[in-house]
Amino acid sequence: MSINMNLNCPIPISKYDKVMLAHGGGGKLSNQLIQKMFISEFDNSMINAMHDGAIFEVNKGRLAFSTDSFVVQPIFFPGGNIGELAVNGTVNDIACCGAVPKYLSLSFIIEEGLPMVDLWKIVQSIKLAAIEANVKIVTGDTKVVDKGKGDKIFINTSGIGVIENNINISPTNCKAGDLIIVNGNIADHGIAIMSSRQGLEFETTIESDTAPLNGLIQDILNVSKNIRVLRDPTRGGLSSALNEIAQSSNLGIEIYENQLPILEEVKGACEILGLDPLYIANEGKVLVFVPKEEADKVLSVMKAHKYGKNSAIIGKLCNEHPKMLRMKTTIGSTRIVDMISGEQLPRIC
Repeated sequence: MSINMNLNCPIPISKYDKVMLAHGGGGKLSNQLIQKMFISEFDNSMINAMHDGAIFEVNKGRLAFSTDSFVVQPIFFPGGNIGELAVNGTVNDIACCGAVPKYLSLSFIIEEGLPMVDLWKIVQSIKLAAIEANVKIVTGDTKVVDKGKGDKIFINTSGIGVIENNINISPTNCKAGDLIIVNGNIADHGIAIMSSRQGLEFETTIESDTAPLNGLIQDILNVSKNIRVLRDPTRGGLSSALNEIAQSSNLGIEIYENQLPILEEVKGACEILGLDPLYIANEGKVLVFVPKEEADKVLSVMKAHKYGKNSAIIGKLCNEHPKMLRMKTTIGSTRIVDMISGEQLPRIC
């Protein structure tokens, strides 16, 4: 399906080419911003009602609910922007609960002086991301803060999804011998952000991997009813996500350096910047924990999806060294991979 992005901002640029404090004041300019910039683009019966919240029916059963705030700097980066990042981040959190994402709320905190055309580009990317993820934005909020009291724009998204077919995703389900699959190259997002900030140039542009993974995850759940855990390794990267699961499952995790999918450009950037790709954020990756006997069919369906072409088995769970993550290096040694202390790359999402 081809989707055209509307780049013509509906707010009269000649009159208000930047966001004013009055756009957050609840009066005519607020109404104009909400109606023309937001409501017109996220058009559905629930948001059009302009209630204080959305009212909707759901299937009987369990729901998954998640919320996240996005403060990435710069707000436009290679491969995406803060708008689609906000949608994809919450969609993926819900999908990793084993749920089908349905509805999102969307809240903006906008700094006075943000160019209207930039806000419009962000809104358009949110619209397209929601269409691709097949979710509806049904409620939201807008605040404008004084110039110098924010940083262009912050976005909060919350989401609700429906858990179907008695799916139970939990680290407590893990068993020794289970294999770990990742759906593609790691560390792309964090390096894309850092290279954009530092003005680093490479032979090939490193782009963020931001993407909605609910379709891929649904394919995985359709082919196996025994998925133990799904986890998106965002802030803190693979190391934090895998350490958390090792601790929660009371098992050891062993990964293999020569099986980690990493772009050569990302490896080079990490060497230049003194960074470890295991600790760098991803925004379009999921870790899948699956019984060994089902790993091949899960890997096959992942490779068939556009967001899983470079999927690879990267490790396993074991009874040895419980609650610890270790990596077998390319030279045959083994090293402990601890959870990161502090933040390698600030404001990556």
